[in-house]
Amino acid sequence: MSEIFRATAYLRGAEGEVATAVPLTVVEPDGPTRGGIVVLHEARKFSPALLNLMCALAGEGWVSVAPHLFHREPEHIQGEVFGDNLFADFDATLDWLVGREVLADTIGVLGFDDAGTAAMLVATSRPVGAAVSVAARGIVEALSVDAQALVDAATSLQAPWLALYGEDDPSTPREHVTLLREATAKADVATLVVSYAGLAHRADEPPQLSEDADLDDPDSASIIEAQTRIFDWFDSHLR
Repeated sequence: MSEIFRATAYLRGAEGEVATAVPLTVVEPDGPTRGGIVVLHEARKFSPALLNLMCALAGEGWVSVAPHLFHREPEHIQGEVFGDNLFADFDATLDWLVGREVLADTIGVLGFDDAGTAAMLVATSRPVGAAVSVAARGIVEALSVDAQALVDAATSLQAPWLALYGEDDPSTPREHVTLLREATAKADVATLVVSYAGLAHRADEPPQLSEDADLDDPDSASIIEAQTRIFDWFDSHLR
């Protein structure tokens, strides 16, 4: 079974200085490495389900690396995941992977919620091979002054992008998702925006399925399909 461990990346231009260290949570494959997945998230703590997803990615041959995006702020302050700090932390993580002989074009980025928005923005300006966003907000209005509305960023995508949404998610109305689907159709790279009924699209928060679970249950089936789409997207575009 893949082991979860902590590592440290360093911001470009100042390696070795304590103030520039970026903490990482890492899961490496037991066997040969196919590439790497940078997992962006907006919480200080890693949920068991998110760690399980990282382990599942590692089980498929991907080095799964999550930078701790709020390492600059005191623990009682919840910052945002956008702006120069996001790109600096991503670049440090990318360099860490490349330093472990992972080729840049076999590195993808995966994000959830606001970090899903960040994952798309990373795919507009960084040399990643593929990107996936789950429940990414800020579709028609930017989430902050350091972010861009996704419908505006869509034509700048430089990597194949998959987006997963729940049709009943109030933070991402259906009409906004429709506009995003239309905008990404004009991108120069492959894009796919998928909507699931209800809220059963959270591949990072799956239900605890027992061996005798009813896989015909719509919610369970949708979550399994959403996670399968993520794996298939990286399989198809990271080579």
